[in-house]
Amino acid sequence: MFDGKFRGPVDRLIKPIGHGLRTTGLTPDHLTVIGLMVGVGAAVAIGAGQLRLGLVLVILAALPDLLDGALAKASGAASERGAFFDSTVDRITDAVLLGGIMWYFASTHSPHLVLLPFAVSSVAQVISYQRAKAESLGLDAKGGLMERAERIIAICLGLLFEPLLIPILWIMLVLSSITAVQRFVKVWRQAEVAPVTQERIDLRRNRRNRRRVARSERRRRTLVPRRRP
Repeated sequence: MFDGKFRGPVDRLIKPIGHGLRTTGLTPDHLTVIGLMVGVGAAVAIGAGQLRLGLVLVILAALPDLLDGALAKASGAASERGAFFDSTVDRITDAVLLGGIMWYFASTHSPHLVLLPFAVSSVAQVISYQRAKAESLGLDAKGGLMERAERIIAICLGLLFEPLLIPILWIMLVLSSITAVQRFVKVWRQAEVAPVTQERIDLRRNRRNRRRVARSERRRRTLVPRRRP
């Protein structure tokens, strides 16, 4: 939901930061790895019961994930490989953070309560798979009430207000389940209107690739200084 409504304004806001990071020698992959490492630290802090420290680290882990795309665009390094790497690390980070909450519940609450963050993590992985599979078929599965940005915000609220952590996880589970249903229905209707054949899949994939190449070429031309006559 946030991704669809605020992606454009956020991209414009962080664009100058991406240009600034280009001068540091960092690559988008560096930022992605840094975000993963900080996310693992956040999970360890949460599991150890240091929820406020975990909150700070979750926020710090989200910053590199927010900026790696801006750096990739500013440096002309945007690629399918980078997008794949970033998406994979996002899934790992999500699972690790919820794993930290499982660890915390196992240490401080009933062991059965571990099933709640486990269920949230499972549905979140289904949501991510739906989008990936739909895009591989040339269809669109974006949107929903509980995407990754909403999950991170909800986790932060739960860590900030510890008594609300369990109710927030229940809300996340319900909204994530609704999102999974929304995406299923959305893709089902698209496939029903335009049956997916291998020819259509290849055509849509080629169109996306041509658009990516065109965008990369435009960025490359803007980065190369023009020679004076």
